[in-house]
Amino acid sequence: MQVEVSRADLPLSCPQPNQKLWNAHPRVYLPIEESGECSCPYCGTHYVLTD
Repeated sequence: MQVEVSRADLPLSCPQPNQKLWNAHPRVYLPIEESGECSCPYCGTHYVLTD
C-alpha cells in the first residue's frame, strides 16, 4: 500500500491514527524528511512526501 503525506503530517508514524485497531502494530516513527519516501518495517506501507 502507498500513502501520500505532507509536511503537516510530520513527524510521521505508522500505524496512522485512522487505521483500525485490529490492524495495528507497535508505533514506529519513520524518517521521511531526507529522501521523501520510506516504508514501515512492520507492515510494509510505503509513504511518499508530497511537498
